[in-house]
Amino acid sequence: MRTCYCLSFLFWTYMLHVVHMTPSPKRTTKYSQNERILGFSQDDGKTLHRSKRGWMWNQFFLLEEYTGPDTQYVGKLHTDQDKGDGNLKYILTGDGAGSLFIINENTGDIHAAKKLDREEKSLYVLRAKAIDRKTGRQVEPESEFIIKIHDINDNEPKFTKDMYIARVPEMSEVGTSVIQVTATDSDDANYGNSAKVVYSILQGQPYFSVDPETGIIKTALPDMSRENREQYQVVIQAKDMGGQMGGLSGTTTVNITLTDVNDNPPRFPQSTYQFSSPESASLGTSLGRIKANDLDVGENAEIEYSISKGDGSDMFDIITDKDTQEGIITIKKQLDFENKMMYSLRVEAANTHPDPRFFHLGPFKDTALIKVSVEDIDEPPMFSRSSYIIEVDEDSKEGTIIGQVIAQDPDTTKNAIKYSVDRHTDLDRIFNIYSGNGSIFISKPLDREENPWHNITVIATEINNPKQSSQIPVFIRILDINDHAPEFAKYYETFVCENAKAGQLVQTVSAVDKDEPPRGHKFFFELVPEFAVHPNFSVVDNKDNTAGILTRRNGYSRSKMSTYLLPVLIFDNDYPIQSSTGTLTIRVCACDSRGNMQSCNAEALLLSAGLSTGALIAILLCIIILLVLVVLFAALKRQRKKEPLIISKDDVRDNIVTYNDEGGGEEDTQAFDIGTLRNPEAREDSKMRRDVIPETIFQIRRTAPLWENIDVQDFIQRRLKENDLDPTAPPYDSLATYAYEGNDSIANSLSSLESLTMDGNQDYDYLSDWGPRFKKLADMYGGDDSDRD
Repeated sequence: MRTCYCLSFLFWTYMLHVVHMTPSPKRTTKYSQNERILGFSQDDGKTLHRSKRGWMWNQFFLLEEYTGPDTQYVGKLHTDQDKGDGNLKYILTGDGAGSLFIINENTGDIHAAKKLDREEKSLYVLRAKAIDRKTGRQVEPESEFIIKIHDINDNEPKFTKDMYIARVPEMSEVGTSVIQVTATDSDDANYGNSAKVVYSILQGQPYFSVDPETGIIKTALPDMSRENREQYQVVIQAKDMGGQMGGLSGTTTVNITLTDVNDNPPRFPQSTYQFSSPESASLGTSLGRIKANDLDVGENAEIEYSISKGDGSDMFDIITDKDTQEGIITIKKQLDFENKMMYSLRVEAANTHPDPRFFHLGPFKDTALIKVSVEDIDEPPMFSRSSYIIEVDEDSKEGTIIGQVIAQDPDTTKNAIKYSVDRHTDLDRIFNIYSGNGSIFISKPLDREENPWHNITVIATEINNPKQSSQIPVFIRILDINDHAPEFAKYYETFVCENAKAGQLVQTVSAVDKDEPPRGHKFFFELVPEFAVHPNFSVVDNKDNTAGILTRRNGYSRSKMSTYLLPVLIFDNDYPIQSSTGTLTIRVCACDSRGNMQSCNAEALLLSAGLSTGALIAILLCIIILLVLVVLFAALKRQRKKEPLIISKDDVRDNIVTYNDEGGGEEDTQAFDIGTLRNPEAREDSKMRRDVIPETIFQIRRTAPLWENIDVQDFIQRRLKENDLDPTAPPYDSLATYAYEGNDSIANSLSSLESLTMDGNQDYDYLSDWGPRFKKLADMYGGDDSDRD
């Protein structure tokens, strides 16, 4: 890189030698003795004079990078005061004094002790002075001089970067700027051509070129394609000395990448694609993927797929996978093998970001043919509708057919189908279906007021393949008929003032009906025929489903009648007409002058009758005295019961004989049969009392069965009356107890009291299998010996 360094060195060495060999002219003094002159002489022989000063100074020059055997001579300090007797001492201070520059203190000769580099420091400022050795005083004032370093071409150009990275779009025109490189030279640009840099390209032709002065790299070939070559490496040289021979040079590398533009259309690798799908595939199912290749990258390679035409354009769809740039074929409508077995469609792939500059290269899209074959599978039955709505009157009889569902096997085999009702949707089993034809009929009575809608599910199943089944919802609406009578909308708390006038409104009533006639409700109100003309109140129909209760006379008295019952007949306007009677309870109350109720109870009536506080206290005392007497009477009666009934052993009149005998159990046939009380129907009409033998046997009267009567109190009263009139009844001091429980249970009695009525003997052998804990019980009931015991 430093091809001419030796030549430069020899040239400057020769010049220095010539300077040193040139003799200096003899110096003469033109000044008076009062003026002292100090001279700075250099090897070029030139002398500078300064008036009124003994110093003579100059600017010194040195070559950089001196490599001679001796130190480089700089110059000499001299003053007229120097007589040559060594009495003066020369001292040098400033930049590099003592290290770079040394001075002979006796002669004033200055030498460069080291090799100097102008690029490190190009200028040195020094100060010189002469001192008398004896007195130590300066013979001349201190003077300043400069040493400048002359430049040589010792630095090659250097680029700002070791490597550059650049990008340029492909297909760019010739001369398109790519990047600018810059090199600098540390040599002195003001001295010769050492720092003048020229750029050239060493590698990268013929694709790129560089401007020799600016370093701008440009494209040199047209239509460079990224798809053919993407990366280029260019080597640029920077040479000083204006590029002349002997100049120093430096290089750098530029990596250039061609960026992509949309100059390539998408292309399908094949013209036809084949896919297949079972007819049972659900909507949105993917059949497969297709891909058109695009040599571009990034957004220039983004593709949008679409179906342009074909008989399957309405059955299929295609979507674009943004990650893989593939087209996904999906099912848009349900396939049916029996309807169509093959579909064809034309698919188009187009770039989403076309570049108008390259439209001349052709259309940026491509097409391909897609063929889809449908595979036949065993399908479940299909109903003729997606759902059924059936309407039926709520008074329809059981067994009435209300509608029919129809399903058939869509396959070519046309398998037979049976129908059934999903019982999870009809827990009460109100409806049923004929398995052969799908007719739905009623199994239980309907009630619209309880449930106006029934939602059931019907299942259709192939007989030959029960796994193939389908279901359909059936919505059954119960139509209303007029089977409920209207009634009062609520319970009315009605009262009338004692001072009411005739024609005064007491209460406004309304009615409700569980039925829902199509034309809406219409109610009518009137008094029942038995009270068509009521002496106290009247009913006026308001013609708006309400009625007003009016008084028919002036004044009412609580003392005579505190409550009135007014039966009102309510009927509707539907067919058949339904009616009911509602009874209003109207109380007579005391009111103020404005008609506001004050009191309606009996206590207020007594107070209004004039009872004083003293009278009420007297009545209360009487009640307390009566209670005390009752308590005393009860205490005396209890004391009498404690006295012995038998005073003498001989006196046996009306003795009560107590037996501590519980009877003989189930085998005691003479004991009282309690089963008769548990089941009144089991009582035999001719059965006599078992605990008393009557002197005269009377025929027991046959009584009408009363256990079906709901009123239990009436039942007991009638039984009590029968026992009072029955001569075979127990004695007067016995107690007849009835434990009526109604009819017997379907499960029969679990009591052992009726075991006598059971036919046959029970088998207790299973008790032996229950283990040692039941051994005793097994011995008692387990065998014939136990029975005999």
